[in-house]
Amino acid sequence: MQSSDDRARESGGGPERSAENRGDHGAPARDVRHEDPWDAPSALGRDEWYGAGSPAPTLPSARRERDAAARAREVYVEVQRSAAFQEVRGRYRRFVVPGVVLFLSWYVAYVVAATTAPGLMARPVVGAVNVAMVAVLAQFVTTFLLTWAYTRHARLRRDRAALELRWDTQELTRETRGGAW
Repeated sequence: MQSSDDRARESGGGPERSAENRGDHGAPARDVRHEDPWDAPSALGRDEWYGAGSPAPTLPSARRERDAAARAREVYVEVQRSAAFQEVRGRYRRFVVPGVVLFLSWYVAYVVAATTAPGLMARPVVGAVNVAMVAVLAQFVTTFLLTWAYTRHARLRRDRAALELRWDTQELTRETRGGAW
């Protein structure tokens, strides 16, 4: 079989070849083995078949898992209904909704102007730069300014409260699990 650079390809040219097939006869032959972690006895629950010496750990009963999951859901619902969570979400919405409305309005105004008033958009501003190019650059600037304003707002008005909520939630969840992670 020919390779893409027109050299004859040797059969079995991978790293699995033995030393004598490669031509380095002085080196000892190595048996290359690839271990598959999914085929390990412990991964398949076959510890006792291979005589590993220790039985597979017992898993908690499904009933205890369901009870713990139900308690964890109750914690998250409780946090979601809390006044602190509602305040964080309200601060988020009070910034994001007007920001999205303003940015989309500005974008739609640009698209409408570009399609309905091509003469206006083609009007030169400075040299070869026209109104359309200035508007497109303003779109980029607006995007960066909105991103900066969002991160500043999040840092100053939401991050600390959200972090406190996260810690409270983790504490409550830890208590439902009996103090163990």
